[in-house]
Amino acid sequence: MTVHFIGAGPGAPDLITVRGRELLMRCPVCLYAGSLVPSELVALAPPGARVLDSAPMDLDEIEAELVRAHEQGQDVARLHSGDLALYSALGEQLRRLQRRGIPYTITPGVPAYSACAALLERELTLPELAQSVVLTRTSGRATAMPSRETLEHFAASGATLVIHLSVHVLESVVARLLPQYGPDCPAAVVYRASWPDQRAVRGSLGNIVEQVAQSPMERTATILVGPVLDGATEGGELGAAEFRESALYSSDYQRRFRGRQ
Repeated sequence: MTVHFIGAGPGAPDLITVRGRELLMRCPVCLYAGSLVPSELVALAPPGARVLDSAPMDLDEIEAELVRAHEQGQDVARLHSGDLALYSALGEQLRRLQRRGIPYTITPGVPAYSACAALLERELTLPELAQSVVLTRTSGRATAMPSRETLEHFAASGATLVIHLSVHVLESVVARLLPQYGPDCPAAVVYRASWPDQRAVRGSLGNIVEQVAQSPMERTATILVGPVLDGATEGGELGAAEFRESALYSSDYQRRFRGRQ
């Protein structure tokens, strides 16, 4: 028996990996995050499978279900939204399984920030403009941020920021970033990236709060900030036109696999 932790992707049912889909289709037990994993994926569980929504469950109850499956020799598909490496509560579940000697595997998924970038039609790293992406969040009722991890600290780098779980404090986020990025810095808020009702609000730090107020979003929205987003309007040209083209495809750049003389 094995517990298979599977990144279900950002929302679109076809953005799960082939490996994740195949595991799901053969596991007789499925635990899934009900508010974030599409029903089309859950429907792939085999006929007669024990399918449980983990949203109303606490960690002890989740552990009890995994132990029960272990005792009955049944593989478990444990579906998490997005990718398991970010804000997934994976670590605490692994720790409990390790203590009990229950085997597990981890299958990565498409992260939400990647789906956001796709919707915005933007690369989050551009030569000499931004080569780093900071994935972060703000303190919440359930989880406080470490004191050294502040938006002000990250903003000082000028990197592309992807801020999760924070749309409810958007005004505060903007106020904390303005001193470093300035009011003209491009910003966007993406709601439910890759879901059928996905939408994006594009603007700048100077007007993004007002724009989002006209198109309210809750919970499953991601804030993106940085110069790489310049021109990220629907159908708009890449406004960050001053970035240098990558050396990777430059005609005068010789690399090991190009084979030019």
